[in-house]
Amino acid sequence: MTKECIHCHKTSLFISSPLNLCIDCIRSHYHLFKEHINKIHAETRKKFSLPPKPPKDKDGLLCDLCINRCVIPNNGKGYCGIRKNSGGKLKELWESKNKGLFDWYFDQLPTNCVASPMCPGGSDSGYPRYSYKKGPEYGFRNLSIFYRACSFNCLFCQNWQFKKYSQDKIKDSQELIDSIDEKTSCICFFGGDPTPQLPHAIELSKKIIKQKKGKIIRICWETNGTMNDNLLREMACISFRSGGSIKFDLKAYNDSLHKAICGISNHQTLKNFKSLGKFVSERPDPPFLIASTLLIPGYIDTREVSQIASFIASVNPEIPYSLLGFAPHFFMDDLPRTPKKLAYECYQEAKKAGLKRITIGNPHILTD
Repeated sequence: MTKECIHCHKTSLFISSPLNLCIDCIRSHYHLFKEHINKIHAETRKKFSLPPKPPKDKDGLLCDLCINRCVIPNNGKGYCGIRKNSGGKLKELWESKNKGLFDWYFDQLPTNCVASPMCPGGSDSGYPRYSYKKGPEYGFRNLSIFYRACSFNCLFCQNWQFKKYSQDKIKDSQELIDSIDEKTSCICFFGGDPTPQLPHAIELSKKIIKQKKGKIIRICWETNGTMNDNLLREMACISFRSGGSIKFDLKAYNDSLHKAICGISNHQTLKNFKSLGKFVSERPDPPFLIASTLLIPGYIDTREVSQIASFIASVNPEIPYSLLGFAPHFFMDDLPRTPKKLAYECYQEAKKAGLKRITIGNPHILTD
């Protein structure tokens, strides 16, 4: 069904009803619709009892884990929904450093993750220092740790169910550690996003590495890249030394568009991505830094991909870049799936930008 842009009145299949704005009007006239966009994000978050925007209480406590830098009022919680001001002290809702809000499960290698075609678990990369086999690690497995919180509010979220807070998802770290055996060769932290619980994830990683006693255990991350500098440095060192990778979701390049569809600016994401560039040439195999972009029809076009790809190439043209097909989800479920034509045009734009390792990550969900 076609929708109409409330500003230019263009009608299209590629205008989503939560925003009711086309990509051109968002990029060119964001200032006119900032309040409208903020209201939409606030309403979507209200459904999950999450703060409508990052709190900035003058008498509150600063949480500096991520870009949002929430100043949380007494007995209030931060934008991510899991950090609170409890009597003048910052704590997680569950008030225990040995617990986290996450799910975890094992997958046989190679997995279907974005990095699989070039990582030690799914290719001949990194052998023998970071991989048990020269080729895909058949017979070994990956531990996936899904953190149930996020520093963004993406209207197209593919895993939006994590926003439903549930006490039974508060897990004990030791139980997870005890499940790791000699066939576990890599761990991936994702979500949601690891960022709101990065102190927990970093400490958990250190305990797991210590338990493995020098054996191969790669630590990887899938993230929106909004963490503070100190946390970024710690997670980078863990991945660099263990043979793991850090995958950034570069959702949009234009900041107005990014704020419209994700609720938050992309400036910390781009800054952090650029700062990790120095690791790429220091450990070219296996790839340390990987990028991906979800091709949301109507909102992520060839112009966005060209700018994202040019940015990546300016950091290092050897960084792998994956273009991902969109399946309708969450508040943007009225959009169609990514057309094949758009995916291949974006592929060509990324190639023209100078990137050398480009893939279309899930071509089976593209539509004609």
